Amino acid sequence: MAYNEFAYFYDEFNGEADYDALYSQIHAKLEAHGIHDGIVADLGCGTGELTLMLTQAGYDMIGIDQSEEMLCVVRDKAEQLGLSGRLLLLRQDLLKLDLYGTIRAAVSTFDTFNHIPDLDTAIANAGFFMEKGGVFLFDMNTPYKHQKVLGDNEFTFEEEDAACVWRNHYNAADRKVEITVDIDYHETGEHFHEEFCEYTYDLATIRAALEKHGFALESVCDGETFGPLTEESQRYFFCATKQYTQLEE
Repeated sequence: MAYNEFAYFYDEFNGEADYDALYSQIHAKLEAHGIHDGIVADLGCGTGELTLMLTQAGYDMIGIDQSEEMLCVVRDKAEQLGLSGRLLLLRQDLLKLDLYGTIRAAVSTFDTFNHIPDLDTAIANAGFFMEKGGVFLFDMNTPYKHQKVLGDNEFTFEEEDAACVWRNHYNAADRKVEITVDIDYHETGEHFHEEFCEYTYDLATIRAALEKHGFALESVCDGETFGPLTEESQRYFFCATKQYTQLEE
């Protein structure tokens, strides 16, 4: 899943996202664990809203995404904010993550890890480069959202520059949501089509993968309210800490 053409309209179509609340939650968790500066990786950084907010807070950010189009949007934003020299952007598949050294923390938001078919390897890679005591803060869509909210539903987004139709099909046998996105540009009449999947992972599976790769799951809450989980929570928000460096295994 690369979000190629969608990258340039992602922020418009994702306009209801509360980045301020998400940033506040993540920054508070980092501060609570004594991480006031240092290298933090944003795994699946998208158009970089959170990446840039954390850069402005003083962290040495690495923004990682598989989509060059997404990274181009981040570069443009960073230049406008005068932050171009303060963050590193890498085009990488999270299943083949390769960093140049250790990191103090990693963040991953807006269900990036649901797009990965091999959750075990993705979590292993995030942990491989993390210092002992490092913090992994990430969210994922819940099975409830995949089955009951996305399901077989269709959503239409109309903006000034383009219209987007988002269609879902929940495949119960394979535990995944098959998604198609069609974008029509008003001015040029161009049409673009994207297809990708989100994979369904339950809480027990996520916890087991974290523990297998050296993380202790400190907390999990509702990823939208940041309050307690309910049966109708649509997003998990996890806080996990690395118990050892890779060299100590």
